[in-house]
Amino acid sequence: MAESWVNSAERIGSDLHVELTGPGGRRAALIRALREAVRGGRLAPGTRLPPYRSLAADLGIARNTVADAYAELVAEGWLTARQGSGTRVAAGVAPPPGARPRGDAARGPEENAPRAPGIRHDLRQGTPDASSFPRAAWLASYRRALQRAPHAAFGPGDPAGRPELREALAEYLARARGVRADPGRIVVCSGFAHALRLLFPRVLRGPLAVEAYGLGFHRDLLAAASVRTVPLPLDEDGARVEALGRERAVLLTPAHQFPTGGPLHPERRAAVIDWARGRDGLVLEDDYDGEFRYDRKPVGALQGLDPERVVHVGSVSKSLSPALRLGWMVLPARCVSAVLEVKGEREAWASVPDQLALADFIASGSYDRHVRRMRQRYRGRRDRLVAALAQRAPHVGVTGVAAGLHAVLRLPPGTEGAVVEAAARRGIGLDGLARFRHPQAATSAPDGLVVGYATPAEHAYGSALEALCAVLPPE
Repeated sequence: MAESWVNSAERIGSDLHVELTGPGGRRAALIRALREAVRGGRLAPGTRLPPYRSLAADLGIARNTVADAYAELVAEGWLTARQGSGTRVAAGVAPPPGARPRGDAARGPEENAPRAPGIRHDLRQGTPDASSFPRAAWLASYRRALQRAPHAAFGPGDPAGRPELREALAEYLARARGVRADPGRIVVCSGFAHALRLLFPRVLRGPLAVEAYGLGFHRDLLAAASVRTVPLPLDEDGARVEALGRERAVLLTPAHQFPTGGPLHPERRAAVIDWARGRDGLVLEDDYDGEFRYDRKPVGALQGLDPERVVHVGSVSKSLSPALRLGWMVLPARCVSAVLEVKGEREAWASVPDQLALADFIASGSYDRHVRRMRQRYRGRRDRLVAALAQRAPHVGVTGVAAGLHAVLRLPPGTEGAVVEAAARRGIGLDGLARFRHPQAATSAPDGLVVGYATPAEHAYGSALEALCAVLPPE
């Protein structure tokens, strides 16, 4: 009985897409297609090609035709063939300028990390140390989760998210962040931006009060949804919530104000809850880096004061990796059905296997261990930053360092723009404080830099600090 393509492809070889076109028969067409794939960079040096039998079955041609084509390309130097290693693209064959080799085997570890053009020292805020992702522990959780998952988990996803993850989050958030919730009030999303898209404008409408400093990306997202944002002034105690007026909701970062630093004062936490009760409004709590605290007692989630007036939003983008695209909303009971209706009947954003893996990662204690380990590492980096400034630039004040993954450097008036430009010329990626200010906020604003100390790899952090100190203004 003739062997089917399905059986042969399942048992041997890897897939390789080539099109046999042009004159000269199948052998000539295959040689031409393989040359073009190597020349164009689609097949990188070192790439292993499928065995003769596998590729012949896929293309519907004779096995000898593939063997002859491989042999000719080996003779020409395009391919190499070794017993036990198979047939591979020759190491000395380079693609033309502009072609990008594919696969990690063709790149060094530093090239695998995304980096803006010209940046040698990345001190931008917003990302953790990618090299510290707990690969072994995550892989163990992934394997356990897949082994234990019911068959139904691999069908259409529940828009609320997998129950395993919602149960694990309910326990963790109650224990670690003081959140009051049951799994039925948790909706899994892909992060804070996704949460905003789900909430506005179909569940909530503007105007929305926001802190005078925050991410411009979030303001742009809200503006695209026709939501008007009203800036709240900030001081050393956080947002001045007494300035709240007739807005329908307020967006806060109460555990650690972004980017200026510091928690919302307890009296203001109570005051904003009273405002929400009196206005029948809601507080959106962005708990973006609540786990990372160094010199202060833990600050619990604002949601714990009134679960019916606060939407608590969190994610693993700072604690684990933004690449996972996993977050959550803990919603007031009256908002759950409306958010699920907007999300749709099927989960279209968060990968179910990733949800299952995160549930196991939390339940097994791996998440707690990783957060504690990274808390120590980031504290050490913060201490090195503060020490370098004390030695090299004692006139530059540093604030917002009791928690989080960044610090704010206070600069002499009128120097922020020049320092940011000088840093860019020297390949230092960092942001000026003005970049985060709401366009309608008060005109008088301090000069400063927002310096992220989590992103650089450990071996590169010292040189990044040296480069930073070199561009700071003299006393």
